[in-house]
Amino acid sequence: MARWNTQAILAASLASAAFSQQNVLDLSTIDWTLSNSNFNISVPAQLPSQAHLDLYAAQVIGNPIYGLNDFNLRWIANSNWTYTSAPLVGFTNSSSTWLLFNGLDTFTSIELCGEHVASTNNQFRQYYFEVSSILSSCAGSPVLSINFGSATQIANAIAAEPGQETWPFGVEGLFEFPNRQFIRKEQSDFGWDWGPAFAPAGPWQPAYLIQLGSADIHVRNSLVDIYRLGQLNNLPPDQTQNWVLNASFDCIGNLPPHASLNYRLADSKNFTILNGSLENITSSSSTITGNVIVPKGAVDLWWPTGMGSQTLYQLALELVDNSKNTLAIVNKRVGFRTIVLNEGVITQEQLDQGIAPGNNWHFEINGHEFYAKGSNFIPPDAFWPTVTETRIRQLFDSVVAGNQNMLRVWSSGAYSPDFIYDLADEMGILLWSEFEFGDALYPVNQEFLDNVREEVNYQVRRVNHHPSLAYWAGGNELENLELYLVELAAPSQLDRYVAEYEKLFLNTIVPVLFGNSRSISYSPSSTSNGYLQLNFSLPIPIVERYQNLTPGSIYGETDHYNYDSSLAFDYSSYPIGRFANEFGYHSMPSLQSWRQAVALSDLHFNSSVIQLRNHHYPSGGLNTTNYDNSSKGMGEMTMAALRWYPVPNKRDSIANFSAWCHTTQIFQADFYSSQIQYYRRGSGMRERQLGSLYWQLEDIWQAPTWAGIEYDGRWKVLHYIAKDIYQPVIISAFLNASTHDFEVYVTSDLWSSVTGSVNMTWYDWSGNRLNISTPTSTTVTVGALNTTRVLKTNTNEILSEYDLADVMLVMDVSVQGQLPNSNTTQPFTHKNWFHAAPLSQAHLVDPGLELDYSKTSSKFTVKATKGVAAWVWLDYPTGAVLNFDANSFWLLPGEEREVGFTVKSDTTNGKWISGVTVESLWDNTQP
Repeated sequence: MARWNTQAILAASLASAAFSQQNVLDLSTIDWTLSNSNFNISVPAQLPSQAHLDLYAAQVIGNPIYGLNDFNLRWIANSNWTYTSAPLVGFTNSSSTWLLFNGLDTFTSIELCGEHVASTNNQFRQYYFEVSSILSSCAGSPVLSINFGSATQIANAIAAEPGQETWPFGVEGLFEFPNRQFIRKEQSDFGWDWGPAFAPAGPWQPAYLIQLGSADIHVRNSLVDIYRLGQLNNLPPDQTQNWVLNASFDCIGNLPPHASLNYRLADSKNFTILNGSLENITSSSSTITGNVIVPKGAVDLWWPTGMGSQTLYQLALELVDNSKNTLAIVNKRVGFRTIVLNEGVITQEQLDQGIAPGNNWHFEINGHEFYAKGSNFIPPDAFWPTVTETRIRQLFDSVVAGNQNMLRVWSSGAYSPDFIYDLADEMGILLWSEFEFGDALYPVNQEFLDNVREEVNYQVRRVNHHPSLAYWAGGNELENLELYLVELAAPSQLDRYVAEYEKLFLNTIVPVLFGNSRSISYSPSSTSNGYLQLNFSLPIPIVERYQNLTPGSIYGETDHYNYDSSLAFDYSSYPIGRFANEFGYHSMPSLQSWRQAVALSDLHFNSSVIQLRNHHYPSGGLNTTNYDNSSKGMGEMTMAALRWYPVPNKRDSIANFSAWCHTTQIFQADFYSSQIQYYRRGSGMRERQLGSLYWQLEDIWQAPTWAGIEYDGRWKVLHYIAKDIYQPVIISAFLNASTHDFEVYVTSDLWSSVTGSVNMTWYDWSGNRLNISTPTSTTVTVGALNTTRVLKTNTNEILSEYDLADVMLVMDVSVQGQLPNSNTTQPFTHKNWFHAAPLSQAHLVDPGLELDYSKTSSKFTVKATKGVAAWVWLDYPTGAVLNFDANSFWLLPGEEREVGFTVKSDTTNGKWISGVTVESLWDNTQP
């Protein structure tokens, strides 16, 4: 039965007005059926939903992400599915009725009362259709039917059309299903090297049926753009200028002549800061826009986490007609900040500071350079309707707890829903966002470009008001990879494909983006050498640099993947750039996660199920009947573990499997830590490197991936190590693999100088101090966003009389400093370890770990009693999700560490505490 909600839009804080009511039927409140006649399937369904979810709920299929269902369920993706509503009852007389869909995935034919309404072909667009004439002739209660075509089959059909676009062989990043670039659907639905290929179909976002009276207006989308007076995209604005608040409504229904917009800006306690009418009103039949000046002293700034407070304001926007009758009200939560990607030419002042010539590539918040610390955020689930605010809040809690201030919202997924941006606004997490294109080149026929133009317009206007929105990129790895592959495969056609690339990512996207927002920066590719020129007198102001490079100069941002693990800790193999936007290596999830998705009999390292859930195999897709993963995913992890760490050899096969999984995690974390320390040190080097975002934050399922957080929220070793090495002040050792020059640096990302002391002591694995001729202590001063070297020597010289397999250096730094926008001086400390030989060669000893839990303090205490404990790991059983305050740390003999924890979920009623265990790298290798 349909349940009608009559929305009388009230705003007592604005001028009182008599305004009409509109009937809005939320289509999620009615009953739905999912059907497929070829398989004789008809089951209850939901909206929003997707076919896999409804089939699973009806027990037609098992859990899609269990076992090898990624392969077994591909018949669903290759089929058409129909969502049919129950009869829609309770209509009133109305001058117009509309269907509004916020997301249909992807190809549909929509019918109402048995009559065709429209077809759709873009997962990322909002669609709205007037159905008044259909309803007026409908016999009986109307029924809505949405037929979803197979995206995999339609993509193949489009690709096979005569005269269709083609590209040189190998340019498309092919994972499972081909031809994803021909359609506007989540690209990773067709598979990726860290996720499954379900290619789901269904009404994945909310939908509504709207009835309007003759004078009614329904706001279907809106824009708020807050920027400094005179600000232009991609350029640092004048921070002394007033704010401009620009607002715009997209309406269903006809806007009356001389309509206007009122506004009220209130603080978190609903105290009015400013109110009045927007000025410079322009309107059409469906869109109205205006702006107002907000004096700079009237509001406080919004800052990312660790840099200040996340001040947010409530903005109410009221649409009124010429008689001051209220037609609609929209409420948004906003913040006042400028966030700019500075790609400008290195200035003379920077050259005088020792910065290499070229162009900048860093972010500036409210006029301040800062170091971006974070990771890459992928789709958190293969089925977006399952992604809840509670789930993302838990994930973002881990982001903040992990000392991260920025996430790159990777393209080739889906545009994030508003609640994700809302949470980021609250928590101070900057979201580098991207349009959904990646690892392929795309068609440029007019139909495709028009489709993209509507998609970009809707998405930009929908999310632009969020202060967490940091940046828009056109797509993922388009210049550094796709155009590079074209040049390798077909150099004579490079000019053609560059022109097509610019037609989409510059000529199509830029006018829409810059036409809607002056507060945001943009570049057409996530990894590139930046722009050659930014000239707003040109029709398209961005002119890309490509390979127009000057020797000795540094440009753009980098990514780095090297699966030759022999080079893993050789920092001369790491790229030099202004910003590292992705880098990494895969690892296995924990045994606890594997048990959620794999049968007990398959829990061994080389089982076919484990291997087939590892999608990091050679490009071109997977032939499951003749598959050898030994040289790729599983083989790469195995070689890294063997090369750098002691080999697990436990008698129990499940325990041994778990130990191997854990060792791959240690390598991953160790490798990432090495790179992050190198990139952070670059803040004080010629490259003036100001950001590192590793690949990747979280898992989309339980499998070998690059993630630091597993599917259920459990932290891998990586997330703990990233938390440690993303602290504001760190101490780091760097060994040149060729010359054996050895240096120690203290690096700070604070905005003012810090001063303190450094201690450095050499030990053997039994914990005995070694008499090695380096200073044991020194004072240190580190400038703002900078690094200072505190030791320079050569290990061939100072360690010549020692067995390198029994030598390590313990370093710690303690300084006094201030967090950004803080007047309070506080201590910052960090401890780090250097081992002179790979741990696979180290003379490990039994550290004699002891574990105790205090009910009084609700903390664990770990103590090493016999020797040095490397990679100390507190583990906990299934039934709970939590993170410890610290993990994967090192202890000297006699040293103990108190460890607290934060519980995210618990079905054990606290009994998990008795199941906590502790081990070190030595324990991981014992039978």
